[in-house]
Amino acid sequence: MAEITLRNIRKSYADTEVVHGVDLDVSTGEFIVILGPSGCGKSTLLRMVAGLEAITKGEIEIGGRVVNRLEPRERGCAMVFQNYALYPHMSVAQNIGYSLKIAHVPKAERDRRVREVASSLGLEEFLDRRPGQLSGGQRQRVAMGRAMIREPKVFLYDEPLSNLDAKLRVAMRVEIRKLHQRLGATSLFVTHDQVEAMTLADRIVVMNKGVVEQIGTPTEVYQRPETTYVANFIGTPGLNLIDATADPDKGLLTLPDGQQLAYDRSRWPDVGYGPVTAGFRAESVRLAAGGIRGTYEFAEELGAARLVHGLFGGHTLIAHMAGSRSFAVGEALSFVVDPSDVHLFDADSGRRLSETVDGVVTPAIEAPAKAAALM
Repeated sequence: MAEITLRNIRKSYADTEVVHGVDLDVSTGEFIVILGPSGCGKSTLLRMVAGLEAITKGEIEIGGRVVNRLEPRERGCAMVFQNYALYPHMSVAQNIGYSLKIAHVPKAERDRRVREVASSLGLEEFLDRRPGQLSGGQRQRVAMGRAMIREPKVFLYDEPLSNLDAKLRVAMRVEIRKLHQRLGATSLFVTHDQVEAMTLADRIVVMNKGVVEQIGTPTEVYQRPETTYVANFIGTPGLNLIDATADPDKGLLTLPDGQQLAYDRSRWPDVGYGPVTAGFRAESVRLAAGGIRGTYEFAEELGAARLVHGLFGGHTLIAHMAGSRSFAVGEALSFVVDPSDVHLFDADSGRRLSETVDGVVTPAIEAPAKAAALM
């Protein structure tokens, strides 16, 4: 069993706290992606699990055993780093099998396991080469093989795809997911790339300034973001967010320029009169008469579709459009949004408001004390 439990994990450097009380339960065999921008504390959190960073406060359990005071080699984890960290003077086979060599595993057994790992990663023909003779993707696979051969209870990935080009990153995402399905090892994967998170994760932990903003499946964090931060961070592009004043009797939101947008009152029964933050996906927007009016700014071409940017009451809003219709800068636009696609957040805290989902009332999301101070 390789469950991971984090309880109130905190990390401080001198008087500065950089990880603020993280709680997380990871099931055996689960693939968790820790997602956030640079400096949010995600790599620090991973390094505390690995034993490479001391914990200021809290408790970490791996497989039901508290590991706070255990050395990294005693925790049953294997880590794959961003920079590969291969021995340049050793062959691929020697790099993969090095941990077995220092553990005094007999050479015949060591060679057998190296060949098995190399075969699973498509590295059989490269076993005699040195890292300098390999591509970036091949070197990353060698780094993964070196971790795999230890047969760890837990895999820890620290932005392993950041140094690869776009095409290789897609290929390696597929390889990592296949590897996880084959081995079934518990995995923690750190990245700043939300596409990697959405495609790899069983669940995503979204971090911001050392605070966990939301934990959920890719579908949950995309369809029901708990904060405006998550709403803006998840998706390409993120949620369109706009300041508004709610009128719950009419089910209308008044925008800063006086225009109005309808929302589904049955979904948001507890919305009161006053300021809110409204959000909707670019995919939910249609260009049609009778909507909120603005002017065209520019478009991002995506090949099969485009992202049309328009200025509406001082806010830039984005629509995801198929087709090849062209616009002139400053041309009038009208955006129509289905009321059922509108999300509502508290104007002050940025937390999602209480809503009804499939007939069940889901309460408003309460902000943790430290998170509230950072918002």
